[in-house]
Amino acid sequence: MAKEELLVMEGMIEEILPDGRFAVTLENDHKLIAYTAGRMRRYRIRSIVGDRVHVEMTPYDLSKGRIIYREKVGGGSGTAPKRGGARGFRR
Repeated sequence: MAKEELLVMEGMIEEILPDGRFAVTLENDHKLIAYTAGRMRRYRIRSIVGDRVHVEMTPYDLSKGRIIYREKVGGGSGTAPKRGGARGFRR
């Protein structure tokens, strides 16, 4: 028996729910509950409200999904924040 193909849709995170779940609204205004994929957890990729994400769903249950990709957002400086004390002095 062949494995069913998964649907991949794009959407936006609308709300952060308990237990690592998110309320996501897809481009076609369909709302669903999604959780982060294992690789996103392993590499500690954080998602916040307003992030554009790719959601993987099974055709059997379109009300649940798995977030497999968070699109990169522009506007960052591209450098990591400096570590140190709160006052910014060097050691």
